[in-house]
Amino acid sequence: MPLVPMRGLLDKAQEGHYAVGAFNCNNMEIIQAIITAATAENAPVIVQASQGAIKYAGLEYITAMTKIAAQNTHVPVVLHIDHGTSFEQVMRCIREGFTSVMIDGSKLPLEENIALTKRVLDVARACGVSVEAELGKIGGTEDDITVSEKEAMYTDPEEAIYFAEQTGVDALAIAIGTAHGQYKGEPKLDFDRLAEIQKRVNVPIVLHGSSGVPDDAIRQAIALGVSKINIDTNIREAFMAGLKGALAKNPKEIDPRKVLGPAKEAMVEVIREKIRLFGSSGKA
Repeated sequence: MPLVPMRGLLDKAQEGHYAVGAFNCNNMEIIQAIITAATAENAPVIVQASQGAIKYAGLEYITAMTKIAAQNTHVPVVLHIDHGTSFEQVMRCIREGFTSVMIDGSKLPLEENIALTKRVLDVARACGVSVEAELGKIGGTEDDITVSEKEAMYTDPEEAIYFAEQTGVDALAIAIGTAHGQYKGEPKLDFDRLAEIQKRVNVPIVLHGSSGVPDDAIRQAIALGVSKINIDTNIREAFMAGLKGALAKNPKEIDPRKVLGPAKEAMVEVIREKIRLFGSSGKA
């Protein structure tokens, strides 16, 4: 089926008390793994492209491959840019066919973040494209974007209310203790902050940096209103484990298909596990 906007899927997730998985891609095998897993679980899914993915694979390649993958499944698929850093870049994604975009103005002063988000919304709404924004800084590194522990700060509930009212954004990423990349220890999420924001802001909430967060914490976050959960690092870990395992069995292998196949299978299993954890299995 054709690519779909994100907001409708998140509204259903809010109503049904589950979350839609948003999985980052970097190449064909990862896109295939995401769609294969979502199809097997009969689940709606969001394919995300980060700054690094766009630089590595090319915007046109990512768009074309995801469109082809979506056409060959019955489940709803969203194509979303993760952490779009400028108005110009987000516009390129919309022109290319993305059905959802994230504009990340979290490093800007609040009013500048609002102004940038509204500027994106003005165009996106006219094109039927969903918009995610971020309030508060999520620590860690994702491709070219790094937020130090010193810079990372939790989302202020009062600012979240004001931001949502001023922008009318479709989804809001908040900082409650997660981080991008691999965790050094077990993350401790501020569930009280999440509950207060969700209670007072009528916008689907997004949890970034969710790889490595314990399953029980994920379930609690969903119960408190998180509707979109981002996964990247766990997919990379599965890819490399499958690749290394194949090469360990046959170090002289020269056929890329013989090592990328097991890597893809490993990613499918991890993504299926996440979809079941998020409660979106069977919700297509």
